[in-house]
Amino acid sequence: MRPEIRKQNDVEDRRQRVLKLLQAELEFVEKGGYRRSERSPWRPPYVFEESPSCPNYSDRSRAHRCIDCWLMEFVSPDLRVEQVPCRFAALTSDGITIDSLYRTGTTAEMEEVLVRWLRERIREIEQQEIFPIAKLA
Repeated sequence: MRPEIRKQNDVEDRRQRVLKLLQAELEFVEKGGYRRSERSPWRPPYVFEESPSCPNYSDRSRAHRCIDCWLMEFVSPDLRVEQVPCRFAALTSDGITIDSLYRTGTTAEMEEVLVRWLRERIREIEQQEIFPIAKLA
């Protein structure tokens, strides 16, 4: 297989994987996944960190490096060094993040912003499948 075709297949496979994870995350949110924590009923679950889409979900040892997480493509490169970088994915055009919502928003506001962001990312990826930007020869 030619390297260009292999690269295109890798990109398509990654896009499909991210699409499925975004859809699973949206389903988790819509079913109330962030409203109550089974493990810590005194507080809401941490967004992304306590989701089944997190590579370290249910693993207290955190064996997977955050930098290898699928969410890193949504985190600015300069913020990927944070202890929990997924909290810094920009959810809005004016830079609202999970981290800023923890400090200034309510659980309902966080859920609303997150659902909107997830739907927008899903729509973008689905549009890329319908109208690919460029095809490799």
